[in-house]
Amino acid sequence: MMRDARVLVVDDSAAMRALFSDILDQARGVTVVGTARDAADARKQIPELKPNVLTLDVEMPGMSGIEFLAEIMEEQPMPVVMLSSLTQSGAETSLKAFELGAVECFPKPLRATPEQFNQIVADLGKIVLAAANSNVRDKPRPAAERGDIAPFNWNGRIVAIGASMGGIDALTTLFAAYPANCPPTVVALQAEPALVQTFIAKLDRELPCDVAAASDGMALEQGTIAIAFDPARHVVVESSDTLRLRLVDRERVEGARPSATLLFGTLARAGMPAAGVVLSGTGSDGSRGLKLMRDAGMATLVQDPSTATVGEAPAAALAAGGADEAHTLDALAGALLTACAAA
Repeated sequence: MMRDARVLVVDDSAAMRALFSDILDQARGVTVVGTARDAADARKQIPELKPNVLTLDVEMPGMSGIEFLAEIMEEQPMPVVMLSSLTQSGAETSLKAFELGAVECFPKPLRATPEQFNQIVADLGKIVLAAANSNVRDKPRPAAERGDIAPFNWNGRIVAIGASMGGIDALTTLFAAYPANCPPTVVALQAEPALVQTFIAKLDRELPCDVAAASDGMALEQGTIAIAFDPARHVVVESSDTLRLRLVDRERVEGARPSATLLFGTLARAGMPAAGVVLSGTGSDGSRGLKLMRDAGMATLVQDPSTATVGEAPAAALAAGGADEAHTLDALAGALLTACAAA
């Protein structure tokens, strides 16, 4: 059973504090227990108010939001949702926040129609509620260091991955084990597009394989990771002489777009040799599709819900019979490459 969220809103702008308090007060299962104008104010209020989630502005005078996040995760780890702009610098800062242990980063709604505002209320409410029930790291985890990676001999299986909240952190760790000639990999990632674009550029710089945004008609080749994140289109794999990605205009599948269940399901029905993976995320996206892959005799893997940032999606995949067991991220990376390696 999910516990309610008790939120402390931290922002140097009185207008923003009022706005986010109003947004969160409308969300089911969420209570705003207080507001703070800066890190010093928040530091005083946390012991008294006992929030189980902080929303934290990235840019604040004095100690910045990133500096305060680092302090929190070192001294008193708790779920933190960072609030940032969608600028390039804002996206880069958000990635730093993930590295330090933030559960999620949410764009500030500087302008919104009434319809968009209602969606913001729903989205932020779900995020904060999931954050209150998330697994928080005891301390910041340094970026994974690449050691010597064993030679990889591909067996023809492609990799399909589904992830949402907490997925950027999980993918960073998983892909740290990937060799330059990794299996062709496609990811259905539900996250803010501006943030994912910056994430893709960072991975492409740091990994020995190629990392790119999924595009319609793109060839899915060995040594490539394609990340689909367009909230308006799904991603599927088309089998012909060359494996190609197709971006599909279609309604949400069980509330998700791009949908891991749709991606997994098309692979299962086409009988393509593949391995499916469900990582950290909210809801149940991927669970039904992973079961279809397993029933078709394909390899299926699930991140351990107890170690995932948000365990809802992995738990749903296990409950649906998508896999027999769960893996920690480090073990999952090895198991995935083993499933895609020739004997």
